[in-house]
Amino acid sequence: MQLLSTIAAAVVGLSSVAMACDACTGEGDIELVRRVRLVHARMQPDAIPAVVGPKGPLPWGQLTVAHTSDTHGWLIGHVKEANYGADWGDYVSFIRHMRYKARSLGVDFLVLDSGDLHDGAGLSDATAKLPGGVNGQVSLPIFRNLDYDLLTIGNHELYVNDIAQDVFLNFAKFYGDRYLTSNVQIRDPADGKFKYIGRTHKYFTTHYGLRIMAFGILFDFTSNGNNSKIIMAKELVQQQWFQDALHQPQPIDVFLVLGHTSVRDPVTFPLVLEAIRKVHPNTPVQFFGGHSHNRDFKIYDRASTGLEPGRYCETLGWFAMSGINAGTGSRHPKGVPNPTRTARNTTISAGPPEYANPAENSTELVYARRFLDWNRLTFETHSDNVRQFDTPRGAAVSTKVGEERKRLNLTEAYGCSPQTYCRFCVKQDDPNSVYSLVQTALAATIINETRKDIPRMIFVNTGGIRFDLFKGAFTYDDSFIVAPFTNKFQYIPSVPYSMAKQVLDFLNSGAPQKRSLEREMRRSFLPRTVDACPLNGAQFTTAMRKRRVITRRQQVTTQGYVTSDDFGSDGDDTPHEAVPHFSTTNDIVAKGGFPADGKDPEVVDVVFYDFIQSYVLVALEKAGKKYSKNDVSYYLPPSYTSNDFLPDYARKFWTKDCLKPLP
Repeated sequence: MQLLSTIAAAVVGLSSVAMACDACTGEGDIELVRRVRLVHARMQPDAIPAVVGPKGPLPWGQLTVAHTSDTHGWLIGHVKEANYGADWGDYVSFIRHMRYKARSLGVDFLVLDSGDLHDGAGLSDATAKLPGGVNGQVSLPIFRNLDYDLLTIGNHELYVNDIAQDVFLNFAKFYGDRYLTSNVQIRDPADGKFKYIGRTHKYFTTHYGLRIMAFGILFDFTSNGNNSKIIMAKELVQQQWFQDALHQPQPIDVFLVLGHTSVRDPVTFPLVLEAIRKVHPNTPVQFFGGHSHNRDFKIYDRASTGLEPGRYCETLGWFAMSGINAGTGSRHPKGVPNPTRTARNTTISAGPPEYANPAENSTELVYARRFLDWNRLTFETHSDNVRQFDTPRGAAVSTKVGEERKRLNLTEAYGCSPQTYCRFCVKQDDPNSVYSLVQTALAATIINETRKDIPRMIFVNTGGIRFDLFKGAFTYDDSFIVAPFTNKFQYIPSVPYSMAKQVLDFLNSGAPQKRSLEREMRRSFLPRTVDACPLNGAQFTTAMRKRRVITRRQQVTTQGYVTSDDFGSDGDDTPHEAVPHFSTTNDIVAKGGFPADGKDPEVVDVVFYDFIQSYVLVALEKAGKKYSKNDVSYYLPPSYTSNDFLPDYARKFWTKDCLKPLP
């Protein structure tokens, strides 16, 4: 009864908006009705509902694809960001509706993922801190509730041997021949031999008769653990099994290449395309990338394009193509937008004449792409606002996500952040920058009690901070979201300050210390003027009243992704206002224990993450003195890592005034 009363109150409040708004159109009223249904949407109870929906229906083609990548454990969704509030159960329900719609339209529909399922959120990372636990122990079984057609591996599955082995023994076995790792092998613990983690390739026929050859490829990654092996792309395309797959006698209508690599990577996808084109000059080749964390679409040639769907369950990539000279699927499905663009604006050389104009005697290949905001409003709208959006499996997954959040104590709060700190929406030295907060927190928490009287300079790489920190409750989950890695604090004692003060400049003049390309191509899409704290029911109703200006002539937008790619700037499913973006340095330094009179100390302890130890040693040598690994020891116990100092700071220096139990 209480739930019904709450829904009724919300309906009454929102209905009054529609009635009181003289300028409201039919379209605006529909938007309000949709939002009523989102007041108690299935997503996590503390998630913020989206208030701006898609710009129009999705395109559907002869072959249509939903594509994720770099989810990094964000299966809870972004409970503090309205644009991306859906959880994994919402996505499971959405895909079920899309499969049904595809069948009714008479087109083939595939669901793909390009890897990186670890390192980034509490649901994946917290289990590594449990006795005998491993990263992904909870999140991967939840992820597996999605019936993917094809998947590939990411580099974050390979840094840690235990994670790689878990993927091999459990995750890859679950998906079977759908999990493709064309150039990634692992040492099988059963016999000590290197074997492919998944399958090298898959040849299959779709429901409507398209004959597809698929590969799954990782970029030329070299920082993997010692129980795995990556075959470089140049070697991969020369291997006998790969050449046999290209030369097989069975016809191939389309190549699908999943890759954990940017579609702008000048090596991986171009090498694979070149190898395919030598044997199949006119066959469509579609790439599905990842790794850079960007929304992107690239044209390779007139029969080959690449889609990349962003990161962190913020974006669902959507791709449609028609004009394939095969199969029985509809090339012009009725009642929905169809692909219309040819891949003419190539960004690489046209190549040999034999494939510069593919499919000359057939219907020309046409394409469409869209980047969907990851929220219930998006998913429900594109499901044609079905009366019952939540499928039984989707609802069960949302429930499971909530149960695991509680079991892992992910909602436990350390304190209340007094403001929002972003990574890139302000300059790095701005008080609103998360890096300014990191410097403050490091200086206040990284203290060796036996050396506290000796000034310290603490060097950390900016790539270790992965997300914005929002105003309000700072939770155990947030500690993984903002700083997921477990770098240990090492140091060299009593370094002359005249040399130590040069280290930062040398670090920032060299190559970035990064686990991925994300540091070079990253984005932050945090609205600077919006309070990021979750809205309660009353606040939500008030927010809706403020949104009553929706008319045909005036469109409400929020800050978020504004994408430009090889097809232009119309790919975002929900239009947004751009957020300012500022670059950062490789590293920052925090200072603690310096003389109160402002004078320079004679010596300092040079403290740093173990992850950047080699860079620090090189920088010190450039500054005038050669140190070695033998001079390095732990400044704090190895159990205290880069994942701990922000929670430590929040406990000690932030109040708990904002805390309240979840509904």
